Formats: sequence, C-alpha cells, structure tokens
Amino acid sequence: MPKHKLELLHEDEQLVVVNKAPGVLSIPDRFSPEKPNLLTMLNRKYEKVWTVHRIDRETSGAIVFARDEHTHRHLSQQFQERTVEKTYLALLDGQLHQEEGTIDRPLIEHPGKAGRMMVAKKGKRAVTHYRLVEVFQRFSLVAFTIETGRQHQIRVHAESMGYPLAVDERYGRRTAFYLSEIKQRHYRLGKDKEERPLMSRLCLHAWQLSLQHPATQERLSVEAPLPKDFRAVVNQLHKWGK
Repeated sequence: MPKHKLELLHEDEQLVVVNKAPGVLSIPDRFSPEKPNLLTMLNRKYEKVWTVHRIDRETSGAIVFARDEHTHRHLSQQFQERTVEKTYLALLDGQLHQEEGTIDRPLIEHPGKAGRMMVAKKGKRAVTHYRLVEVFQRFSLVAFTIETGRQHQIRVHAESMGYPLAVDERYGRRTAFYLSEIKQRHYRLGKDKEERPLMSRLCLHAWQLSLQHPATQERLSVEAPLPKDFRAVVNQLHKWGK
C-alpha cells in the first residue's frame, strides 16, 4: 500500500477526526483491500478503531472514527438521530444567484443506470440546505449542510437545481478542471506541452463536522482545510474568474 500521511484534526482517548485526502478510501475495498484506506491506516496507529460513517473516495475532508465500542455506539446513534452537523464545500458550475435555500427532493436509485441516483417522488426523503459563499464569473462556491445522508445527495440535489458540481463525471459537465478554461485567451502553453488539470476529481470537500463528545458531553466542532487541488482552483478563480 502506498504511503499516505494521516492529517489529524482532533485526537483524544475516545475518538479521532481525520482530514481525508482525495483518492483515499474510508474503509477497505472488499475487491481490492490493498488500496489506501483510512481504517487500515488508523488501525496501524491505534491498534483498533471503529467506523462511524464514510466519505466517498473522491471527496476530501473531515471524517470521525471511534476508539472504543462505547464511543462507537454513542456516535452512531448521533448520526442515526441526525444530530451531527455536516457541512460540505462544493464548487458548482454556473452563477448561483440565490444566497441561500433548501432542497427537499426525495432520492432513489436510478433504474437504468447502475451506481447513479435520481430525484423521484417515490424515493427516500433527502433534505439539503445551501448557502452561497462566493460567486465567480461562471462558477459558485457553496456550503451545503445535509439533514439526511443519502447516497450522492449533494451531487444530485445540485444537479437538480441546474448547477452540478464543476467536476463530476456522473452528474456534471466535465471530468477535470483546467486553468485554460478560466484564463481563456490569456492562457499560454509551451510548444509540445500538454495541459495538466488543476483538479480531476469531485469538487466536494467535507468542510465542517460538529457532534456531541461522548465523554465530555460538550459540542466538538472541527474544520478541515481545503486540500491542495481544491485550493489551487479557488486561488485561480480569485485571480482570473471574477
């Protein structure tokens, strides 16, 4: 397994919160257990941790693991009762003009496309709140807080508004984000050189996580810094995309 550094956001005797890097799995893949995953890395460090929730492989950001069975039960109950606050940052395709709002649209597995979800009346209830953080010429940085944790919830809800994630091969319009798209006529590439993407995965980051600490009963809130690729896109948008 390739070496991947653990970025710890919080650590104590009961739990650990990690800033998951993009491309790293939350738990082992049953078909390819050798792929980098947080559970294996944390078990090596702490001997034994328990999985509480997951984040998609391409999504970066805050994820919590329990260090004992009591904490695991306590945290799992919080997730089940939806008292855990989870806020994501996403870069959307297009200018979102509404400052904030709520998307309350049920989701169901797509009957004709494996691995995809879709909005449907007979689906399970899915509620997403959004707040515009920053708007650019052709993109929007948006904070999403989810009440329910349905598969691909933010991605499908964003697409249903007409503003899919800027990079999303399933629900969006592009598979990678290139600097030339922002700079346009100002972009120059050397002869015989091929442009490399600034970002080639989901423009989605688990930004903030807030929960009740099982031992102290106090609210524990953590914030995960943006990873290098996401930060590079936002920096270039500040420079060229206003």
